[in-house]
Amino acid sequence: MKTTHRIFFKDSFDMSELESNSIDLMITSPPYPMIEMWDSHFSNSNEEVKQALEEGNGKIAFNLMHEELEKVWKEVERVLKLGGIACINIGDATRKIRDNFQLFPNHVRITSFFQNNDFTELPCILWRKPTNIPNKFLGSGMLPPNAYVTLEHEYILIFRKGNSKRKIPSKSENRYNSAFFWEERNKWFSDIWKDIRGISQNLNKNNINQKSFRERSAAFPLEIPYRLINMFSIYGDKVLDPFWGTGTTSLAAMISTRNSIGYELLPDFLEIFKENIKKIKQLNFNINHSRLNHHVKFINKYRKEVKDTKYKSIHYEFPVITKQEINILLYSVINYSENRNNFILNHEKFQFNNKIDY
Repeated sequence: MKTTHRIFFKDSFDMSELESNSIDLMITSPPYPMIEMWDSHFSNSNEEVKQALEEGNGKIAFNLMHEELEKVWKEVERVLKLGGIACINIGDATRKIRDNFQLFPNHVRITSFFQNNDFTELPCILWRKPTNIPNKFLGSGMLPPNAYVTLEHEYILIFRKGNSKRKIPSKSENRYNSAFFWEERNKWFSDIWKDIRGISQNLNKNNINQKSFRERSAAFPLEIPYRLINMFSIYGDKVLDPFWGTGTTSLAAMISTRNSIGYELLPDFLEIFKENIKKIKQLNFNINHSRLNHHVKFINKYRKEVKDTKYKSIHYEFPVITKQEINILLYSVINYSENRNNFILNHEKFQFNNKIDY
């Protein structure tokens, strides 16, 4: 199997390179309105944002920032297929504007846009990122009533374009091969994810000047787009990230044997992506082996403590819980090539050599 991955270095409010109704899945983590590190980004897009912040008018700045994001969401609506899924990782913001400390509910504003357009809102996921540093409540004090809650979660908002599910041929081999394990379904489709932590992202590599980059205290972890891609797409689908960053969504698509398209303003991010893609074969192997090995351990425990199973994997010959799992097939990256920000990967069936007695 072959997949392609294209990056456009331009603003994603114009995705004219993409045909309407051509994208199967959109996954992104956009700039967060009212988080100070993103002020310059939004101010560069709209000078009125900078003016509102200087005047201490947080509500106006908040709305103006979201109006900039909505230019992109309108393009997402155009390019996404009917029944296609849009997943947005977003956190709310707390900020003191002059002497007034308040919450800016980014997830509410984004949800409102999609509700008022051609999308169906689906149950969202709370990504809980606990912080145990001693000073996490510093400034809130110990005396009532003026302390405030510390935000320790972000949202993964999920929307489906249109009012009906995506139509896939009932005998689609790619769909059956793309199935996930029963125990993965129970974990991934929970509304709270507690097992994924934010990661620090060092942008001082390859002699790149960090001043030209976004500073991120908690980067978009690979596990998030990897899960979402496996949950909401099938092999060969096209995955879009309109706020590409360092290409985490594209890496997840490569490992998941999907095609991807990214939009990014800063072309220097490509150097970081190229360094990461050099490790794609090993990363692919580690993730595939971990998934299959975890299933073997789970199934052995399940059969011992609950009951035996009557279904067996066709490709890997170990037991599975349900009939829908018997065609599960993972792929390995064999090699890749690059041509003008277009990456082409070749994939083959992943070989699993676990010798545990089933």
